[in-house]
Amino acid sequence: MSSKYERELRAILRGDRKILEKVTKTCTAEEKEKYMSILRKPFIVVRAAGSYGVDLVAVRDDISFLVEIKSSNSDTIRFSRNEILKKQAFNIIDECERAGILPVYAFRLKRRRGDAWRMFTLDIKNLKGKAKDVHKTVPKIKVSKDNNFVMRWKEGMQLSDFIHLLSK
Repeated sequence: MSSKYERELRAILRGDRKILEKVTKTCTAEEKEKYMSILRKPFIVVRAAGSYGVDLVAVRDDISFLVEIKSSNSDTIRFSRNEILKKQAFNIIDECERAGILPVYAFRLKRRRGDAWRMFTLDIKNLKGKAKDVHKTVPKIKVSKDNNFVMRWKEGMQLSDFIHLLSK
């Protein structure tokens, strides 16, 4: 994961107007409006230290979530190609179920115009309130017949829609 994309998503969730203007230049008017809704209720977002842990922690009065960021030139990320990624996903499931926190995977497709981010979550239990409602709506990372995680960019939720969902 590139720290460039980590900084970009962090700024978006924090409601950084300058970054929001930059990333929405090639978005539709509807997507831009949804992105800008984060300005009404932004998050405190901190970088989580350590390799193979989550990248960001987003906190607000009504919902908090952990974010793992992935970026690729390919529209599909297969966790089976890296055993550490698979182990990390299972660790995130365990930790989020234990704490009742929503896990979010943010997939940034490189060299993509418009809304280049897609959001996913993992299939977990023990969520309550808004986190449970958001979890029901956000697409889950698929699990292959070989029990490997697969993220297909086109199957994810646009970041603009995710922000809009959080703003309700």
